[in-house]
Amino acid sequence: MIPKIENILYTTGLGGGTPYVFRYALSLAQKYDAKIHIIHGHEPLPAAAQSMADLYMFQEKAEDIFEKAAAEAEKTITERLELLCSKETASDPLGRERVASITVRKIQPKQAIIEEAEKRNADLIIMGSHRHSVLADAMLGTTTLKILHISTVPVLVVRIPEGYHEDGF
Repeated sequence: MIPKIENILYTTGLGGGTPYVFRYALSLAQKYDAKIHIIHGHEPLPAAAQSMADLYMFQEKAEDIFEKAAAEAEKTITERLELLCSKETASDPLGRERVASITVRKIQPKQAIIEEAEKRNADLIIMGSHRHSVLADAMLGTTTLKILHISTVPVLVVRIPEGYHEDGF
């Protein structure tokens, strides 16, 4: 049975390989006439940092500052992803229409990916991976490894070539 791919979840941490991995998502979307949903999850402010800020300023003021900073960061991330989509889909007749959604969430990336895959009925998750040492993977793990182990959706891991970097990302 040939799988039907209608919804592709492209995950990104906005590293230097972002366009490289996005091109895989775009290529598959074109081949299967599928929609791309983009998710970027970023860690909330660690509790230790929040406590430190509370020590030096009123809690209300600290919360306001952090909320404004988070909103501004999410706006900037969304703008960068919109720019990526516009640039990479410029030669595609369906262009930007292939990208059905861009979501930026202030939760752990692993959680954001799994929740978004379910919400968007993803048939495939596409994510990039850099080369890591065995020790780093064993001690810390990576978002990619975590997704590979917990996802019920097939995952395509695109190996980003060593030293690869595009300007703007």
